[in-house]
Order: sequence, then structure tokens, then C-alpha cells
Amino acid sequence: MFNFFSNSVTTTSNQAEVGYHWSKIITLARQHRREIIWANGIALVATVISVPIPLLMPLLVDEVLLNKPATLVNTVYYLFPQSWQGPILVITAITVFTIVLRLLSLGLGVWQTKQFTVVSKNVIYQIRQHLIQRLQRVSMAEYETLGSGQVISHLVTDLDTIDQFIGATLSRFLIAVLSLLGIAAALLWMHWQLALIIILINPLVIYLTTVLGRNVKELKKAENAAYSQFQQTLTETLEAIQQIRAYNREQYYLGRVIDSANAIKNHAIAYTWKSDAANRLSFSVFLFGVEIFRALSMMMVAFSDLSIGEMLAVFSYLWVMMAPLQEVITIQYSYHSAKAALQRINQLFTLAEEPVYPHLQNPFQHHSTVAIRLENICFSYNKTDWILDQVSLDIPAGETVALVGASGGGKTTLVQILLGLYVPNAGTIYFNGVPIHQIGMEVVREHVITVLQQPAMFNDSLRMNLTLGRDLPDAQLWQALDIAQLTDTVMTMSEGLDTVLGQRGVRLSGGQRQRVAVARMILANPQVVILDEATSALDT
Repeated sequence: MFNFFSNSVTTTSNQAEVGYHWSKIITLARQHRREIIWANGIALVATVISVPIPLLMPLLVDEVLLNKPATLVNTVYYLFPQSWQGPILVITAITVFTIVLRLLSLGLGVWQTKQFTVVSKNVIYQIRQHLIQRLQRVSMAEYETLGSGQVISHLVTDLDTIDQFIGATLSRFLIAVLSLLGIAAALLWMHWQLALIIILINPLVIYLTTVLGRNVKELKKAENAAYSQFQQTLTETLEAIQQIRAYNREQYYLGRVIDSANAIKNHAIAYTWKSDAANRLSFSVFLFGVEIFRALSMMMVAFSDLSIGEMLAVFSYLWVMMAPLQEVITIQYSYHSAKAALQRINQLFTLAEEPVYPHLQNPFQHHSTVAIRLENICFSYNKTDWILDQVSLDIPAGETVALVGASGGGKTTLVQILLGLYVPNAGTIYFNGVPIHQIGMEVVREHVITVLQQPAMFNDSLRMNLTLGRDLPDAQLWQALDIAQLTDTVMTMSEGLDTVLGQRGVRLSGGQRQRVAVARMILANPQVVILDEATSALDT
């Protein structure tokens, strides 16, 4: 046997599309420089506004309660008349000022999140669009092996995980890092010795929690795999529920779905409580540090120039530090989840693609029908058991040929090969003497139409099921329905051509679905028609 693809086929290289990695996602994000610049600028302003807040109220202890007027009291007295001056004015003014700063910080935080959301949604849309476009080129044999449930899981669940990481987690992470830097600067300004102790111990806390996070990521990976399997099993069961019910096998197949749901439950339980335990332990380690810092602060009051108000400010900063530090700690869990989702998405790039043939000749042009010639066609799913072995066939233009044989003899496989849905391992297909690798798959599928025993029906209008998105006049649709002997049926429908057929055409009988498929074929105006038991459900 020979492989005719070696010299005449242009393929899209899988090596050229190695999938997505973080540097590639960053490149996509850079297309939205304006939003990123705004987000970073807003985060910086929000940090400048929010960092002084914990310092204001505690300093009032020194300046007002302990009667040691300084910057805060002098500033308030400078802004207000002398008759208003007193402790009540200072406390009220600083309280109002603090509330205003918090409101500004809140508004800027929402604005910054919006900017990151715009970036993340656009990046995820580009990735999703790319993956959908790539599915258009994936070999049908590969796609059928993977299953629709797996594909749905990648395009929905996994991309949502990455979306959450880019849009929500990173926006909070930026604010958290800037807040920690601002807090560190404020602590250094108040008492550099105490600040150095706090700054040096915090990285140790983050390192310990990172070690815990590494043990959790495998649990999340197992949970996501269980979700993917559940979606696959559920999709297959729901698609075949009518036949399953007809065979009274609902209990078995729905039991398989329940088993998959149980696997999700078990993996989710393990991930949830262990990740929660890791989070709690991480937070406890931080709290241990807070208590040590508090004790050190009190010692600094006793043995250095740290005032009581500054000590309370340190306490406030330690409390405020919890939220941004927790964001820094928990980002590792979001990162591990997003990384695992990215790896699963990249599985789509390992699927073999169907060959891409150049459009060198169009044997269908200016012909009402064409001749077909198969030359030594060989096909096998596993390269061992040959479904088709050296099959040759010559069909003149305008001829009607019936292929008869036992089930499993390769009739449907031959149809898939003629349409280019399956690629033969060897041999060549000719239309009007032109080899298929000089025609192009798109041209072949535009002019060679098959009508199957179980035609695909969409949960859409009859019009859409007939045209498949083409813009055709109603008169042409009615003519095709008349030829398919379906006019009377459609006339009885309340919405006529706009009647929604339901999931898989449930509102139609088996015979009516086949007639719709015949009308669809007529509207395509093909040069070659292949009927694969297309009239098995028709009475006449």
C-alpha cells in the first residue's frame, strides 16, 4: 500500500499550534493595553488612598486622648474656625475623612475589577473562538473518540476556571501586593526596627503556605477530571434517552451517571476539606505571627520611643494586612486550578487534523453531475483490521449505484471517506478524473451531499433545519418540501416554516425527519447524492 498524502497534501502542523501557555495568554492580554494601564493606575491610586486609613484613628489616641497635638490636630485646626476647635471637631473630622477615603477606595476597587474583567473576558473569548475554529479542522475519527462531553468540558468549565483566575484573582492580587508594599512603607516610617521584623517573617509564612498548596493541586486535578467524565456520561445518556427508555435500560444508564456524580462528590469532598484545612493552617500560621508582632509592639512601647497610638496603628496594620496577605496566599490555589485547566485545554491541540487540500481544480463547476472513481482505497481505525482493503470503484456521471452488503461491511465508512470525514490510509478518490487532493474538502462537501438514516436535527426552526444558515427564499423552501412530500405536514404547523422542531427534531416522526433531510439535500443542489438508508422510516 502507498500513502498518497506524502507529496500532495498540505496539513496544518500540530507543532505550529502547541497550545496555550501563560506567555501566550499574556501576549493576548497585551492587546488590551489601555484597560491594563487603567487597571494598574487605578490600583496604585486605590493603594495610596487606602494605606493611610489604619493610621489615622490610632494616632488620635496620642494627639487627642493623650493630649499630644501634632500633625492631625494642627491640620484640622488650620482648616476650621477657632470657635469650632476641640476634641470633638478633630475626632469628627478624621472620622468623616476616613469614611470618604474608604468610599473612594471601594469605588476604585470596583473600577479596577471592571478593567481586568474586560481584559479577561476578551482573552477567554479569543481562546474559545480559536478552539472552536480548530475543532472545525480536527479529524472526525479523533473527535468521535474524544466525545462531545469532553469538548464541552474544555470549552466551558476549563475556560471559566482560567477566566476566574485572570479576571478576579489577578485583579485582587495586584491590589494585595500594592497594599502590602504600602503597609510595609507605613510601618517603616513609624518604627523601622519593628517593620523589618514583620517584613522578614512574612515571606516565611507565604513559603509555608505554598508548600501546603502544592499538595492540594493534585486533588483539584482529580476533581476536574471527574467533572469531565460526568459531563461525557451525562451527554451520551441524554442524547440516547429515547432509545434507552424504549429498551427499559434507564436504571442502568442513569445509574452510570449517578456513579459519575458520586465520583465528583468524593473528589470534591477530598479537595474541599483538604484545601480548607490548608487555608486554615496557612491563616493560623499568619495569626501566630500577628500575636508575636503584637507582643513585640508592646515591648517597643515599653523599651523604645514607639507611642501607644503608633502601637495601635501597628495593630490596625496587622489586621488590615490579613486580607491582602490571604489573597497572596490563596492565589496559588487559583493558579494551580487554572494551570490544570490549561493543560486539559491543550489536549485539543494533540488531536490529529484532517488534511487541507489546495483548491487547484473544481470538477463540479458547470456540471450537473460528475463521475466518481475510487482507486485502491484502504482504511482501518487501528492500522490492523482493515475495514476497506484495496477497494476500487468506477461510477460514470449520472449513474445510480446501490451498495449492498452485510452490516459492518464498510458501506457507511465508504460514505464518510467520499465526504472526506475519514481519511483513507491509502488510495485516491477522483471526481471527474480530478484527485480529491487537488479539489479541497470544502468544495467536495459543497457538491456531494449525503442523507443519513438518522439525520441531524437542531433545536431550531424548520427553516433553519432546511437551510442550515443559508439565505434562501421561502418559495424555494416550499418547493423542496413539496418534492419531499412534506408540504401538507408543514401547513398544519401553527408557525409554519418558523416552527421550532425541538431537541433532535422531537416534534417530528422518524419518517418526517427523513423527509426534512431529503428537502435539505434538494436545497443544497448537489452534483452527487449519497443515500445511506435515508428512506428506511418512510411508508411511501
